[in-house]
Amino acid sequence: MTTVSVEHYLQRIGYQGSLTPTLSTLNQLHLAHLLAVPFENLDISLNRPISLELPAILHKIVNLNRGGFCYELNSAFAWLIAEIGFPVELLSASTFDGKSLGPEFDHMLLMVEIDTTVFADVGFGDSFLLPIFPAHKPAFQLDRYYRLESDGKRWILEQRFETGGWKPLYIFDLKPHPVSHFEAMCDYHQTSKASNFTRKTICSRATERGRATYTNGRFILTEAAHREESIVGNKAILDDLLKQQFGISLDENDLQQLISVAHSQGPVTV
Repeated sequence: MTTVSVEHYLQRIGYQGSLTPTLSTLNQLHLAHLLAVPFENLDISLNRPISLELPAILHKIVNLNRGGFCYELNSAFAWLIAEIGFPVELLSASTFDGKSLGPEFDHMLLMVEIDTTVFADVGFGDSFLLPIFPAHKPAFQLDRYYRLESDGKRWILEQRFETGGWKPLYIFDLKPHPVSHFEAMCDYHQTSKASNFTRKTICSRATERGRATYTNGRFILTEAAHREESIVGNKAILDDLLKQQFGISLDENDLQQLISVAHSQGPVTV
């Protein structure tokens, strides 16, 4: 593996701004990461083990121009901002699936200390674009509101669109963890038939006006209230899509495998 430097990482996310560890810098790095590095689980669909060793994660994201899921993306981003000078810790979250609450270490997010405590997360897919912090007033980002509610021990991240009620996304406390504590759940999400990541292939990236998503043989482009959806029916279309929308190049065998997996998984609601 080629050694990854801060400079290489910043080139990967197209960032050329200040490196002074301030909230403004963190905001810009966070947004640049989400616009450049996709949330994706292609390796799971390709039967490739995902390692939580930091050199492997950085090589995949920076040198191979790939993305990853929460454990990879937030581990990598934590390394980047720590190298720049931000105090950062890994936190464990349990996610809501609409019906029930998941286990501990189901998700990884980051706690960053600047002048106050701020929470960063570049690994939850369609979620907040800028770091958030506890505040009485909900934060509006792009097309929805976010807020953090506390029960005195834990924090709940909630989301609400212009119409409709608040929806819980995940719950977490402020206890820092080493990356090794996430290994069992990382393995679970790669291997268990009960995991969403073994039942759904996804590659999704924030855009300036919305989100571009490939999932189970479909490409979905959303911008504000507008949504376009198309079928990705063969490996040539998939190859072009992954390159143009996500900067990912795969060989023909991998592309054919993803097409076959899409046929077996069937469509999902996004």
